[in-house]
Amino acid sequence: MQLTVDAYRLLAPQVDYPFHLGITEAGSAFAGTIKSSVGLGMLLAEGIGDTIRVSLATDPAEEVRVAYEILKALDIRSRGINVIACPTCGRLEVDLFKMVEEIERHTAHIGESLNLAVMGCAVNGPGEARTAHLGVACGRGNGVIYRDGVAVRRVSEEQIVPELVKELEDYVTQLRHNAVAAGPSSD
Repeated sequence: MQLTVDAYRLLAPQVDYPFHLGITEAGSAFAGTIKSSVGLGMLLAEGIGDTIRVSLATDPAEEVRVAYEILKALDIRSRGINVIACPTCGRLEVDLFKMVEEIERHTAHIGESLNLAVMGCAVNGPGEARTAHLGVACGRGNGVIYRDGVAVRRVSEEQIVPELVKELEDYVTQLRHNAVAAGPSSD
């Protein structure tokens, strides 16, 4: 990967046409994602590259998903839900990993750029949840849902995903309604 990055850095100043980037050391979904994220991320952060291709030894749909997440992480593309989730620790008392996967699956169709915090404990969770558009801070068998920094209700662990998704859909509906009411922008 480093040889590829070095080559792109040398070639970029010599071309005046759209510059395509790709880390073609296709690896597994896991290893290839890391190589692509690091290599493409370095170059894009330096302003090198106009188009990208992620190569993975897995379903091509995953390549697109990884490419999109790289662009989101670098704030190059901000369309869609940015799910913020905590890593595991001794305070985790809900099935956070399953929740995050379900939430990502149920919100993949949403194009609005929003932050959604899914936090596994009542220690760090409330702070992260308050700073996101929407969030949940979980405790033992339940979670508190936040909307624009305000705790709106406590729900059981079984209801966290459906209630958070419902809250998100309501939030998006309100955003769209407000955009229509404001009228066309004057770009």
